[in-house]
Amino acid sequence: MKIHESAENYLETILMIKNKKGFVRSIDIANELEFSKPSVSVAMKNLRENGYIDVDSSGYITLLDSGLEIAEKMYERHLTLSNWLISLGVNEKTAVEDACRIEHIISVESFEAIKKMISEK
Repeated sequence: MKIHESAENYLETILMIKNKKGFVRSIDIANELEFSKPSVSVAMKNLRENGYIDVDSSGYITLLDSGLEIAEKMYERHLTLSNWLISLGVNEKTAVEDACRIEHIISVESFEAIKKMISEK
């Protein structure tokens, strides 16, 4: 199943917040992404219905296996591409913004080639 870029961003954000705070609620996601609470609520409903997350009765969000797999893939791409662009001389703010866009469209083949090139340095 092809997942939309926005869903990938939400899943990656959930992982990042979980790593930082130890727990995730919708308000944390809204604050991190600077989105409205209703927009995040709709997205969480869609992610839950598609089996990517679970939301408990207290509102805490947990990535399910399928959501965690996507989140980790996006996060690895984000970190790798950001660091690579910075190493090429791109300023950090631009590198992070560009990596965020690139991570969703780059092919597996191209990403693996970049990882290989970086590891050979």
